[in-house]
Amino acid sequence: MCEAGDHPGADGRENSSPAFSALLEDSAEDLYEHAPCGYLSTLLDGTIAKINTTLLGWLGYERADVVGRRRFSDLLTVGGRLYHETHFAPLLRMQGELGGVAFEMKTATGTRLPVLVTSTLKTGTDGQAQLIRTTVFDASDRRAYEQELLRARDVAERERDRVQRLARTLQQTLLPPALSEVPGMEVAAYYHPASADEVGGDFYDLFPLTGDTWGFFLGDVSGKGAAAAVVTSLARYTLRAGAVHDPDPTTALTTLNTVLQQQFHGADPRYCTVVHGRVRPDGDHAKITLAGGGHPPALLIRADGTSTFLHLPGGQLVGALPGARFTAADVHLGPGDTMLLYTDGLTEARCSGRARYSEEQLQEDLTGLAPTTAPAVIEAVIGLLTGFGDGVDDDTALLALSIPLPGSDRP
Repeated sequence: MCEAGDHPGADGRENSSPAFSALLEDSAEDLYEHAPCGYLSTLLDGTIAKINTTLLGWLGYERADVVGRRRFSDLLTVGGRLYHETHFAPLLRMQGELGGVAFEMKTATGTRLPVLVTSTLKTGTDGQAQLIRTTVFDASDRRAYEQELLRARDVAERERDRVQRLARTLQQTLLPPALSEVPGMEVAAYYHPASADEVGGDFYDLFPLTGDTWGFFLGDVSGKGAAAAVVTSLARYTLRAGAVHDPDPTTALTTLNTVLQQQFHGADPRYCTVVHGRVRPDGDHAKITLAGGGHPPALLIRADGTSTFLHLPGGQLVGALPGARFTAADVHLGPGDTMLLYTDGLTEARCSGRARYSEEQLQEDLTGLAPTTAPAVIEAVIGLLTGFGDGVDDDTALLALSIPLPGSDRP
């Protein structure tokens, strides 16, 4: 228990004994000298009039080395001294106080001490400035923490650059470097990645089969990243091999379904949507046989200004079910006709008002181009994707085929 005279009286008044007052006075002086921060007082010209033991210890000076002999700015680095004279001191005189300013102070051994400085002007009863009181906080730990954060950020940025380069390289291996030329036709393709950090699951290809037939496909694998890339690569090469082996596109889809069922089953199933076909040019026309496996319908834009979706009802997801069924249909392209294949990254993008784009809106936007060409349609869709901005949250692949109008420049 406290003894009498060591604590406030019962009436709540503070103890005012001489011994207690002396203790308070001694404690205040000790707190000033050995506070966890530096204190100094300077005259208006910056000459140091008083400095505490803590700051002297940080800087390695004796009191006689600085009091009355140095200005505060003399303790700063060259850059800090320049900033103090041109910015800090003028602002302090105007505002009366200035806080949290970062400086570097020079120690007696020539090393640098990062600090945070707060200064206030002390004024007399007449309102005139008398001296400057300054508090100095050691910011060494903060500086080290900031530098560590900068290093961590640099490492993260380099790692992200490496991941992006790897993703781009891997993505390039999953897409054809260039589309094959098809005599009498125009072809164009485009791939829009939703993220630079991940490999997408969309793919397309156009390749020669026999002397007068070309195969093509466009698909979308579930998921993203390395796992999707494995399925994309497997699907691409399986479809190319299947197209060479059998002229019926549904057979190639059946083969791919079997392969995916064998490779990915149990707790980690993998599937994709695919549209796969063959095109046979014939003069100024072309016959296309198209098979679908759960994929959005192709859009046919006719030269006469009409357009239709080529629905393939009954086509199921590829790889989702054993014995999945696939359907096919024939379509003829004439001069000025264009067929567009796309993945749902386009039709499910968010446009104005953040509403989802749609197949119906796509048809309305592109029909006005008729008669058109494959490159013109791809260019128009690229414009749409650009306009969606960050509303495109999934990868998008496009592939278009068209028959030129008579008299136009053929590829």
